[in-house]
Amino acid sequence: MAQGQSRSSNVLVVPQATAALDQMKYEVAQELGIAIPQDGYMGNMATRDAGALGGHITRKLVQMAEQQLAGQK
Repeated sequence: MAQGQSRSSNVLVVPQATAALDQMKYEVAQELGIAIPQDGYMGNMATRDAGALGGHITRKLVQMAEQQLAGQK
């Protein structure tokens, strides 16, 4: 790996959005009935649950972006 590159591709464009994204993660998990461990570590979470959670978050983010773009026209 080249120097200065991190392994994670999950770098936020707006670092201040971290808290809002974490809140969304917990809200979507609750909607889906998925329990997120208290310590926040999701490494032991079932792949199916993690995929469902990520998919729903992505859909919500796309929906929010579409609404915002529609309001700008």
